[in-house]
Amino acid sequence: MIRLRQLWSELRVSLWFVPSLIVLAAIGLAVLAIEVDTRVSDELLRSYPRLFGTGAEGSRAMLSTIAGSMMTVAGVTFSITIAALAQASAQYTPRILRNFMGNRTNQVVLGVFVGIFAYCIVVLRTIRGSNGLVFVPSIAVLLGVLLALVGVAFLVFFIHHVASSIQASNIVGAVSREAIRTIEHLFPEAMSERPGEDCDEPAPELPDARWRPVPAHDTGYIQRVDEAGLFRFACARRTVVRMEKGIGEFVIKGAPLVSVAGGEGAGGRSVEDTARVMGDLYVIDGHRTADQDPSFGVQQIVDVALKALSPGINDTTTAVTCVDYLSAILARAAGRRPVSPYRLDRGELRVIAQVVTFEALLDVAFGEIRRNAAGNTTVLTRLLCAVEAVSGCASRERDRRALARHAALVAEVAQRTIASSHDRALVDEQVIGLLRRLGGEAGDSPAGRG
Repeated sequence: MIRLRQLWSELRVSLWFVPSLIVLAAIGLAVLAIEVDTRVSDELLRSYPRLFGTGAEGSRAMLSTIAGSMMTVAGVTFSITIAALAQASAQYTPRILRNFMGNRTNQVVLGVFVGIFAYCIVVLRTIRGSNGLVFVPSIAVLLGVLLALVGVAFLVFFIHHVASSIQASNIVGAVSREAIRTIEHLFPEAMSERPGEDCDEPAPELPDARWRPVPAHDTGYIQRVDEAGLFRFACARRTVVRMEKGIGEFVIKGAPLVSVAGGEGAGGRSVEDTARVMGDLYVIDGHRTADQDPSFGVQQIVDVALKALSPGINDTTTAVTCVDYLSAILARAAGRRPVSPYRLDRGELRVIAQVVTFEALLDVAFGEIRRNAAGNTTVLTRLLCAVEAVSGCASRERDRRALARHAALVAEVAQRTIASSHDRALVDEQVIGLLRRLGGEAGDSPAGRG
């Protein structure tokens, strides 16, 4: 099942799958229209000469023109798409290319142009006007003209779509929505605890565990893990499986992927057998995906912010936009109940999973931006505003402590790199108030220590 899901995920981001489906649908439409033509009375068609009065030669010329035009437009569309991909890769980050390729609008537009071409070709080969045999599928020809008008509308829409899709706010917004969907899938339950309460589950005891490492079957990034299958495997073997690498991490072939302790997995089954099973439960490939990895979406937005903060671009507004969307992702993560890494079967520990934590997402989101925003008062103050916004959704004490730690780190960077004493004072005032709201001590900040 996990392989099928991975295949479907790859098909969704390919530039050929959706256009191929549209081409097949266009061919089917052409066959259907021709079949309707064979069953419609000629007298009915002659009743509307302005619509159905085209002869064989005229129909051929018209469909040939439409087919050639659609292929030309399809070539232009491909060129525009490649140019947009190159620009987005150079200006933002290469990691967003899969988002452009997976954009359903781009796929549909390409499919429409190629589909109209396929429709005209199928209808063309049925037109007869010589050797005493005359057949002109008038309804199919008229439908081809209407499809050509639809193609023109799609071309205008596509140009507008490309112009808007390469804007930084739209790119970051699309990545943010994908990351939020992943978070809601991984953490389906909303938090209901009162502020200050933790809901961490203590680690079950596992005395005298002798762990046997199971090597990875390939080199690359872990894209997917069938955790349900991993749990069934552990229950069937009566073993405890500990994930050594989490989703999104890089693993080298032969390095420990999981470790197994106790039960049949340690004695009755070889490591090679277990490794083969893990090969069916883990998907390892050359790149990361956001399907089960919300930190990848966060990292993409961080990469855009870092490119904006680079001296060659120096686009503070884009960096601020990235911080705003990162705060939206973190706020959603702070408001969801964390998933326990421990999977139990009738009270017995079976799987120790690598789970995504709020602190890890927070470090990925704000760490690199903070280090690269040295001296940029606008970005540093926006980071503090983001911490304040996320704190309103954070009810767990450890999450609030993590937010307070990042606020103090931002204050430290501001004290060290901002030249203006007035700007430093503004940052310090904001940090002191924020730490008080988070339950920390004002003395934790550089301003408080001063």
